[in-house]
Amino acid sequence: MAPLESLEKEYPLIDSNFQSFCASHGIFSVEDFLLHDLDALLSFTDNHSTSQTLKQGIDQLISIIDALHPPLLNGLQLLEDAQRNKHVLSTGCEGIDALLRGGLREGQLTELVGSSSSGKTQACLLSASTVVAKHKSSVIYLDTGNSFSPQRIAHFVGQSSGHIFGNQADHMLKKVLDRIICYSVFDVYHMFDVLHQLKINLRSEIVKSNQHVRLLIVDSISSLITPILGGSGPQGIVHLCTQNSLLMFTLKDDPTYHINLLSCAVVVYFHSFGASHSNSVPFIKFTCFY
Repeated sequence: MAPLESLEKEYPLIDSNFQSFCASHGIFSVEDFLLHDLDALLSFTDNHSTSQTLKQGIDQLISIIDALHPPLLNGLQLLEDAQRNKHVLSTGCEGIDALLRGGLREGQLTELVGSSSSGKTQACLLSASTVVAKHKSSVIYLDTGNSFSPQRIAHFVGQSSGHIFGNQADHMLKKVLDRIICYSVFDVYHMFDVLHQLKINLRSEIVKSNQHVRLLIVDSISSLITPILGGSGPQGIVHLCTQNSLLMFTLKDDPTYHINLLSCAVVVYFHSFGASHSNSVPFIKFTCFY
């Protein structure tokens, strides 16, 4: 959320006096303001000689927040928006696309689960290269196991390009790799730091280069969660669900930036828990968060 001082130029009521008053109550940003008890804050203004001006500043800040929020939509409007703006992105694998009823859906988090060496990373790399090549869009790739492979991306691009050879093929590969933004993330806290900064980074790296993020991949989240669990067991699924909820919360749209990450598809890959390799069953889970 924006710091209060950044609003002063456009909104004179959010002046240095108002900022000092807010700072005395631990409020330095719009987010801090939203988390504060509004009734208590209003009562504190009564102790100041500029009480009326401070209350006007609070009203101004509330109106700013209200103006930034999108209007409430009913179920029919959400359905129409999904059909009109939330597209289906092919993973590049016909079998996975069939299970996903066409592919990865924008505005939806998809969890793919499987045992070690079941091809999860290959599916990640194939999905990334396919989305970039087919949709001329960008992909954010959170690599938790140092498994991102440009060579495999080159292989998939070569397979999809078919009759294209020479300089044209090299140009296509460079274009695909340029649009896959890879972050190496080795603990869950670092992952959420990266997600928190993405809105700022995307504004400079994506918007200015006229690219649109259509897919975010986490490969894989289990390697980040396992050290926290201290072992395996059925409780692992509960922790993973909690982390994925935090993932969705972190990606909520911030109106101060002109990017809505919820318009992209999100894919999370992790190992199966609570089962041996012989009887574990890969599954796919969808979480819609328009």
